[in-house]
Amino acid sequence: MTGDYSIYTGDKRTLGILDYILFSLLFVASAAIGFYHAYRDRKNTNVDNFHLGGRKMHPLPVSLSLAATFMSALTILGTPAEVYTFGTMFYWIVLGMFIATAGTAHVFLPVFYHMNKISCFGYLQLRFGNMTRLLASFLFLLQTLLYMGFVLYAPSLAFQAVTGLSLWGSMIGVASVCTLYTMLGGMKTVLWTDSLQFVIMIIGLLALLIEGSNATGGIAKAWEIAKEQGRIEFTNISVDPRTRHTVWSVGIGGAMFWTYLYGINQAQVQRECSLPTLRRSQLAVWLNFLGLLLINTLVCLIGVVMYAFYSDCDPVKFKLVDKTDQLVPLMVLDVLGTIPGLAGIFMACVFSGSLSSISSGLNAMSAVILEDYIKCFCFKSLTGHTNPKTINKKLMSPLFYMLCPCLPDKMRNPLRFGVDYENYEKTDVYNEKERTMRSTGNGNMAYIEDSPL
Repeated sequence: MTGDYSIYTGDKRTLGILDYILFSLLFVASAAIGFYHAYRDRKNTNVDNFHLGGRKMHPLPVSLSLAATFMSALTILGTPAEVYTFGTMFYWIVLGMFIATAGTAHVFLPVFYHMNKISCFGYLQLRFGNMTRLLASFLFLLQTLLYMGFVLYAPSLAFQAVTGLSLWGSMIGVASVCTLYTMLGGMKTVLWTDSLQFVIMIIGLLALLIEGSNATGGIAKAWEIAKEQGRIEFTNISVDPRTRHTVWSVGIGGAMFWTYLYGINQAQVQRECSLPTLRRSQLAVWLNFLGLLLINTLVCLIGVVMYAFYSDCDPVKFKLVDKTDQLVPLMVLDVLGTIPGLAGIFMACVFSGSLSSISSGLNAMSAVILEDYIKCFCFKSLTGHTNPKTINKKLMSPLFYMLCPCLPDKMRNPLRFGVDYENYEKTDVYNEKERTMRSTGNGNMAYIEDSPL
């Protein structure tokens, strides 16, 4: 492979004027969506409308938003670098995502949807009392703040590496725009900006993969080079805990991690419950898996192409970059820098992942603070817990009934934690003509039949 690339010249390209213009348009478009929904809903003061989109959202934007939220800059920059350094075993994460999607759609989501609460921590209030709810919601707020810091820092660091602009200036600017449009438009803005950002992410990843493949002689050639150097591996089933990636650690361990993210994380549950029926919510969760599969396939293939592209000289050892996290921005400048605008689109792709994560986190935090703190301290009736025997069975996940239908009652009874599951199978929890609740727009709740998709 030859060409005017940094590993041969020792110099890094920079972004052009058109790159900066296209990059800036991402923030302008995101802010415009926020202003549009703020103006359109200026007379609607319903809390459900701000935090749940009035429970009238369509499965498509919800699914795109779900897929974009945790596919942040950490994924776009980190996964190719991980494949570059350690090989393709990480692709087993898609198995974990599939297991998590099934568990979310059919085990956790029905419980939270029927609970009909803005905050998923209301479930802990129902079962264990107010102190448990407050403690769990506080830990969520702390974890979300830390996570948003990481997903904001990663693209800002990459942007600094390719432009030389201030790290703190980038972080403050991005955070300000994201906070503005999230505050103005609420859930509707979050969903539609996430959808726009998902599309930009796909365009940016495809551009890098296609041009990178062309530079290395094709994807088949890149795959062959990576395979010769031991980077193509899918069958590591070692049980040694010191092994970095195995089927068990990535596939099964990843399933547990992603089940938390999609099954009980406020940012995801809140959007999953923004649709008018449970069936549509489940559809959105499954469509989201297709988005996750697409993004993970693209970033792993980019990692393979990147290894082939830099197989003659490691940029870290050559001192072109300081860390492997900066390899993707370097490759962007190398292979996309010759085409005006493409490098700017990819930088917009990187920041799109972070904007989606931050806006979703901010929207979820505002819901938790309102529901779990402001209302909790204003309405003292929320301080008690519910007798397990009186709990509506729709609000419980009958995990042992589904996984162990033949388990003797003597063994199942202690696993019910006091909930009365007598004649559970005769209830209408999973009836096809399920009755679900949605907001009527005036704060009241009305029952409707589950309409066809």
